[in-house]
Amino acid sequence: MAVEAITPDADGKARRGFLLALGAYLLWGLLPFYMKAVAHLPLAEVIAHRIVWSVPIAAAVLVWAGRTTDFKVAIRSPRTIAMAALTAALISVNWGIYVWAIAVDRTVERALGYYINPLVNVVVGALLLGERLDRLQIAAVVLAAVAVAVLTVDGGKLPWVSLALAFSFAAYGFFRKTLPIGPSQGFLLEVLLLSVPALGYIVFLIATGQDHFVSSNGTDTALLIGCGPVTAVPLLLFAFGAKLLRLSTIGIMQYIAPTMVFLIAVLIFDEPFGTTQAVAFALIWAALAVYSWSMLATARRATSVRAA
Repeated sequence: MAVEAITPDADGKARRGFLLALGAYLLWGLLPFYMKAVAHLPLAEVIAHRIVWSVPIAAAVLVWAGRTTDFKVAIRSPRTIAMAALTAALISVNWGIYVWAIAVDRTVERALGYYINPLVNVVVGALLLGERLDRLQIAAVVLAAVAVAVLTVDGGKLPWVSLALAFSFAAYGFFRKTLPIGPSQGFLLEVLLLSVPALGYIVFLIATGQDHFVSSNGTDTALLIGCGPVTAVPLLLFAFGAKLLRLSTIGIMQYIAPTMVFLIAVLIFDEPFGTTQAVAFALIWAALAVYSWSMLATARRATSVRAA
């Protein structure tokens, strides 16, 4: 029986991938602080600057990585442009809800949305890609559904912020897989497409004196410019880190950011967190524990088969 050796090079790549992905998740976990800092600014203006100031960062990384040839081929393909426009629209919806939720003190719901997201991905994979669910994965989805039902009954309405974040990001991930280019090229293409209306909107605000970029104080100007790095850097760190890591490792690490956001919302932003929310979160955490166990078990079986 042959045993698959772990080479020093593979170990080094995994370590680099872990550090890159960890950096991305830590930055995402701290993002509510930045979004609180810009909460006094109009939502549309914040999103427009997130897009526009992401372009130079994404372009610089693409040049540094030497992937400009792939990008030039992509922008000549009408199908690729159309699919990138769709994914760009989906991530814009996700960003908009994200920024709004933090501005109106609904950060706990934002955290719940990104906890639910992996389970939504499982359902999407089953319904649209024909992926089979094992018993543990079905149990995890059922627990998540019960959590949503608990919040719905208590609040008298669906927790739409959490569901909108979870489903918009799941849809983004699903359609993003159809783009025949790498993550860094895809991100640049998305923000380039979005930058046309975003830049036009910024110019309109400046021309009419309604902006907070030129007509406001230096702090607001710096905050709006900073929207680019806080958007692009973690996305690009994650894109490069994910390439070097196993899917099971990424699956476990993705809970770092919503956990940080949840703790910030409750302990620092002092958002309400009553018995009902505690029950719902307990169900979600149980669902994620079951889901993670299933994922790790699958990874161990795959490793055993390769080693045989």
